[in-house]
Amino acid sequence: MRFKDRADAGKRLAQALKKYQNQDGVVYALPRGGVVLGAIVARALGMPLDLLIPRKIGHPLQPEYAICAVVESGEMVCNQREVARVDPQWFRQEVESERNEARRRRELYLGGRAPAPVAGKTAIIVDDGIATGLTMEVSIRDARGRKPAHLVVAVPVAPPDTVERLAREVDEFVVLDTSPYYLGAVGAYYDSFYQVTDEEVIALLRSAAPEGRVKEHDRP
Repeated sequence: MRFKDRADAGKRLAQALKKYQNQDGVVYALPRGGVVLGAIVARALGMPLDLLIPRKIGHPLQPEYAICAVVESGEMVCNQREVARVDPQWFRQEVESERNEARRRRELYLGGRAPAPVAGKTAIIVDDGIATGLTMEVSIRDARGRKPAHLVVAVPVAPPDTVERLAREVDEFVVLDTSPYYLGAVGAYYDSFYQVTDEEVIALLRSAAPEGRVKEHDRP
């Protein structure tokens, strides 16, 4: 399956999630790219849009190779074999640095807006795709800590083995591309896969209604 761009993938994902339309819930997007899809899904479902902000920790000799992922709260998911091989002091400093970066981005993107309450509701985590799954796994744990009644992950594409592993951690895992062969990179599934900017993320979050659409029974 191919996607024209993130907007195309977001529309298809929203269609796959239509059973959740106007339910009491929150859509969580992973910045930056996931926010494009998350904004479309949130509008379609009538839910508020919020963020989960995982940060990768790259290997000191190969920064693009993630050995761990961390969120603002300090929750981590790591490749323990790789972490055991790096300098512990360096690793602690990197964890703290990335936690601080996640907090900085939340302030930048949301400007101090309080997190959308999700306890007892449906939480839907959206991203533009999954590769290794470290950032999504730590995002799932972050979301679980917020006590939703029902937790969903929704992505256009992910490796089958990663889907199998992460599906055990959530109530529903929605993936649009069900091919048993993964192309090796998320961007390989998109005709256009440009780098989303901070400015675009901020604009998308501002355009999303903070409390979702008003449901008919809530109208005066």
